[in-house]
Amino acid sequence: QIHFDQLRLIRSPNIGPVSYRQLLSRFGSAKAAIEALPDLVRRGGGKQMVLANEAAIAREFQITHAFGARHVFAGDADYPLLLSHLDNAPPVMCVKGDLALLARPAVALVGARNASAGACQFARQLAFELGQMELSVVSGLARGIDTAAHVGSIDSGTVAVIAGGVDVVYPPENRALQDRIAERGLLIAEQPPGTEPRARHFPYRNRLLAGLAIGTVVVEAALRSGSLVTARLAAEQGRDVYAVPGSIRNPAAQGCNALLKDGARLADNAPDLLNELAFSPLFEAGLAARPVAPPTAAAI
Repeated sequence: QIHFDQLRLIRSPNIGPVSYRQLLSRFGSAKAAIEALPDLVRRGGGKQMVLANEAAIAREFQITHAFGARHVFAGDADYPLLLSHLDNAPPVMCVKGDLALLARPAVALVGARNASAGACQFARQLAFELGQMELSVVSGLARGIDTAAHVGSIDSGTVAVIAGGVDVVYPPENRALQDRIAERGLLIAEQPPGTEPRARHFPYRNRLLAGLAIGTVVVEAALRSGSLVTARLAAEQGRDVYAVPGSIRNPAAQGCNALLKDGARLADNAPDLLNELAFSPLFEAGLAARPVAPPTAAAI
């Protein structure tokens, strides 16, 4: 019942990760927050907050279980500790596969969807070598660099954070790869099952990519690439940012070169990258830093 109430609260319209945590901080539990919301709305403190339908929540649990996935809630013993450091950490995720992969140090590999063949080959080899060094490789299951990263690390431990529901395949050509990751790696989705990915979902996905890893490597990216958003989020979260340099004449490399000019670290081979990552206080699975405390209750 506790998890049912938690899922009902976070799936309610206009309640996001931050307001969810504020409600828990204010009322002590999801159940108490749900009971208090009608009065809160009447008093003008929770405009447009409408609770999710109980039948819809029961149906989500059923669909998730039938797909072979499960929910992981913030506060659960197996909720990824690195992710709990974020002030906007997802209160719940749907996962399918081996969650133990996130007990290992993880590195995010991201880059262009229309990446060059050379960049994809480099990403695949880098992911393979990092996997052999017992790091988990995290990426977003998009075309290009993401796909190459997952293919390179599929046998050692790859983690795919997807923008839609855990049961939705995107892009369509990655169906077989997504199935293999579910069997041999780990799929993670913040959105409810059945959710088709939309443009607004990808920034949320990107914050999870950065938040699950101790460092983010951008392999190839133009100046307006979404991969640079992931890199920025990683830096804001206090994580290391790395970039693979490219020709100054290549527009597809300008984003990576700009990151290097702005202070990102060079990533051109796996051993050096591992040595750099090992200096991070977050490298050990136990983690030195504590999870961020819930924000103080604000007027909702």
